[in-house]
Amino acid sequence: MTAPAGAPAPPTGEPRGGLVRHRDFRLLWTGHTVSAVGSNMTTVALPLVAVAVLDAGTFQVAVLTAAAWLPWLLAGLPVGARVDRVRRRPVMIAADLSAAALFASVPVAALLDLLTVGHLLAVALGAGLARVFFETADQVYLPTLLPPGQVPAANSRLHATQTASYLLGPGLAGLIAQLAGAVTAVALDAVSFLASALCLRRIRAVEPRPPHPSATPSMRREVADVLRFVSRDPYLRVLTVFGAASNIGLTGYQAVLVVFLVRSADLPAGLVGPLIGLASLGGVIGAALAARLARRVGTARALLLAGALTGPPALLIPLAGPGARAAWLVLGGVLVSLGVAIGNVVKGSFRQTYTPHRLLGRVTVSMQLLNYGTIPLAALAAGALGAAWGPAGAIRVMTAWLALTPLILLVGPLRRRRDLPAVASVG
Repeated sequence: MTAPAGAPAPPTGEPRGGLVRHRDFRLLWTGHTVSAVGSNMTTVALPLVAVAVLDAGTFQVAVLTAAAWLPWLLAGLPVGARVDRVRRRPVMIAADLSAAALFASVPVAALLDLLTVGHLLAVALGAGLARVFFETADQVYLPTLLPPGQVPAANSRLHATQTASYLLGPGLAGLIAQLAGAVTAVALDAVSFLASALCLRRIRAVEPRPPHPSATPSMRREVADVLRFVSRDPYLRVLTVFGAASNIGLTGYQAVLVVFLVRSADLPAGLVGPLIGLASLGGVIGAALAARLARRVGTARALLLAGALTGPPALLIPLAGPGARAAWLVLGGVLVSLGVAIGNVVKGSFRQTYTPHRLLGRVTVSMQLLNYGTIPLAALAAGALGAAWGPAGAIRVMTAWLALTPLILLVGPLRRRRDLPAVASVG
């Protein structure tokens, strides 16, 4: 199953003011933004709780990161098959409410003096499972809310606020941790998920019920069919492998980054959040420029450029240290996040418009199974490296891996095209 050779790229523009006037999209966008800020507070706050409150070691903090992503590996494919059979908005609301309850349990346990590393691991695992349901349903829900011509622009806006949350969330987490403790930052994340659920609940558009085939295939057959589709498609295949490989490097260094900055780079805990936030600033710029860049140079070439930015600049991050050397973290992080943001916007819009809609939930989750399934393994590997060679050694190995991953994009049809195809050929 391959895409037609000369098909035009999916549209990347939007009617002027179209999304701004779209009430239901504004609600979806608001919910995403509030929840994303809270979630990115937690990516810093949970490790800080583990390190500062529970005195956890490098490997324990890495396991905490692994637990948050393990559900993609364990439950991703069954969740994708399920999401293709049901309305998606109720799934997203239930996932938000579940995550809110889980994160709210952290301050409650801390107040009762019952908080343990095991409790944090359980929260990370449960919230990770809720995220599998939410993100899989979200990818399929957006194209039912908007016409195809507005999907890329909508993705660009959603990703812009998502990456802005990488700047704001860690900065807020660091500030709140300094003023009121890291546990308080986790409590605010619970509130953010409740706000997201409320926004989704207020959407008025009636989501069509997915069609039920006359003979419903088994879940195993559905999963096998979509894995075959992804593995045979030259574009989805190379993007899946690249995503998996780059996530090993990205997650590997991020899993031990807080420990590295506090214990190896000798930076104060209150400065860690703002520095990580500044390092994510490139993501805001990349998400805002992605659609324009794709129109100017072509979607395939934009992906190659994004890969080049994602890889080699990561080598600057291990140079971070006290004083002026903290700038290396910011510079490397800005360039890496710029590449990641451009790539995610272009890839996300391509997958949503290229894949037959009846397969979209399963295609999304099958790609994420490898993309996200490598994350817990990378976090554990980084933790083991950190335990053996220290967090600085783990950071060096993982950023070196990340620097090499863009070579994967040169294997396949991307290097020969200006634009990605618009429609997959299914047969």
